[in-house]
Amino acid sequence: MKLTLLLLILPLYLLADIKTELLSMYNNKEYKNVCLKATQSLHRYTKDEEYLSLLGFACLKSGYIDRLSTPIANLKSTPQARSNSAYFAVILMQKKLLLHSLIDKFTLTSIKLPTTNILLSKVFDLYIQHKDFTKDSYTFIDKEDNQVNYKLYLVKNKDLKKMVIEKYYKEILEEKYIYW
Repeated sequence: MKLTLLLLILPLYLLADIKTELLSMYNNKEYKNVCLKATQSLHRYTKDEEYLSLLGFACLKSGYIDRLSTPIANLKSTPQARSNSAYFAVILMQKKLLLHSLIDKFTLTSIKLPTTNILLSKVFDLYIQHKDFTKDSYTFIDKEDNQVNYKLYLVKNKDLKKMVIEKYYKEILEEKYIYW
């Protein structure tokens, strides 16, 4: 009897424990680890909107933007969840549009999307204001701090083209993301 009860309670404890662990890691700014670990356990939490939001923000902050599709699709039951879903969708859309424009020289002048404080979103806004969509690389100066600049370019790796976004402060590389 005690063994049966233990076998019933243990999985519940372990499930609660992983959420606590992920939240602790997130609060310690271990975004990449949270994203990777939360993705591994995602099959157990596809309807848990707190878990999906945590996964989404961790993946967003660590540059794993393509992992936002599950939170986008499943965050729908509460106003906060729908807001998070829309936020993630905007950033994923910006990434896809930037890639499309850079690779295919597609013009984005008529596109209007909300702005976020995510690096990719800042570069997207600067890119669509630039109006020249024919180059292979771009350098933008931050509108709020002229010591910050962003570089946007493509790298070609066999058949796959990847987009690179770099952020520099006083010519020192601070952040670099590679998207495909």
